[in-house]
Amino acid sequence: MSLDTQTQERSTDRRSDFPGLVTAEGKPWHYLDTAATAQKPQAVIDAMSNALGRDYATVHRGVYSRSAEMTLAYEAARRRTAEFIGAKSETEIVFVRGATEGINLVAQSWGGMNLKAGDRIMLSQLEHHSNIVPWQMIAQQTGAEIDVCPLTEDHLIDLDALEQMLTPQHKIVALAHVSNVLGSILGVKRAAKLAHNVGAKLLLDGCQAAPRMRLNMQELDCDFYVLSAHKLYGPTGIGVLWAREELLDAMPPYQGGGAMIDSVTFEKTTYAPPPQRFEAGTPMITEAVTLHAAIDYVDALDLESLFAHESGLAGKLRNELRTINSIRLFGPEKSAGIVSFEMEGVHPHDLGTILDEENVAIRAGHHCAQPLMTYLGVPATARASFGLYSDESDIDALMRGIERTKRIFGQ
Repeated sequence: MSLDTQTQERSTDRRSDFPGLVTAEGKPWHYLDTAATAQKPQAVIDAMSNALGRDYATVHRGVYSRSAEMTLAYEAARRRTAEFIGAKSETEIVFVRGATEGINLVAQSWGGMNLKAGDRIMLSQLEHHSNIVPWQMIAQQTGAEIDVCPLTEDHLIDLDALEQMLTPQHKIVALAHVSNVLGSILGVKRAAKLAHNVGAKLLLDGCQAAPRMRLNMQELDCDFYVLSAHKLYGPTGIGVLWAREELLDAMPPYQGGGAMIDSVTFEKTTYAPPPQRFEAGTPMITEAVTLHAAIDYVDALDLESLFAHESGLAGKLRNELRTINSIRLFGPEKSAGIVSFEMEGVHPHDLGTILDEENVAIRAGHHCAQPLMTYLGVPATARASFGLYSDESDIDALMRGIERTKRIFGQ
């Protein structure tokens, strides 16, 4: 059965906003790697061009008018981000280089101040390396230890197991809101309640959720939330750390330098209040302005319908793949627009190469989730991930490429 025709037509119309969705020869490019990085709409490209050219100047300390205007634009991006994710105040928004730096900031600053030998950190089996390695580093520094929550049979984070595993020794629980490999969606409110019941803080990796779900930090009831702009149809090089105001107030600086100080002498330095305390050096000026444009673009759309559209495409693809005996599917039946699979006798890299010849782009590898690959019993998977511009033509092209792969490998 076809997906909702009106939704399909809107998605097809939106494709014209994205100049990257055609090949150099002008043919359709079937981009199924949005979970890695999203294509950019023309409005975002124009915002970056203007910020780098016509409007460019440094921020915060310039006395000339263009610097003042760019400072206003930079801080307007912070306010817009706060509004978009339902933060209480823009002072809870820290601009970082990406979600990876956001997690490292929390691990080193909050973790360095709060973790000690005997404390425990709770992760899950499906986490991205960015939500594993920073915690390993701070655990080694402080003597804290890491526990890993297993998955259910359908590859969701097992919250029943989490409830049994959590103890008062757990100080931080760090989980993916949506899995970048499986599209699994976390039951956030229950996870927050379980963490808080034992006095732990909850950090959520929201990279895959932010482009697909309406977010409200007050309703999610987490303590830290990170996202990357480039997955939100914005630029690379900038991400967002949201944290409760009282937590940021108590956290020491992550890096030292200009812009994050109150006063400096050789005897003593005092620091600026959050969020400036955590934004040492010249900030991501053009990236912040361009993130504002990306948020405006996404927020003008109906996120609930987009989520349903991407989930519907994932469900249709799973049904198509299920008809091929040599394909093994991973993840839950209902996912956030992400489908991972393996094809018996065909390495994902070989499949990806053949599909590329058909103008189909998928991701092939361990997806920065090697512990999950070990858990699944595979070295790598093929992953198709949908965006707001995806439609059924992308699935049709993918399936044609898979049929060609079957012929090449004699299946």
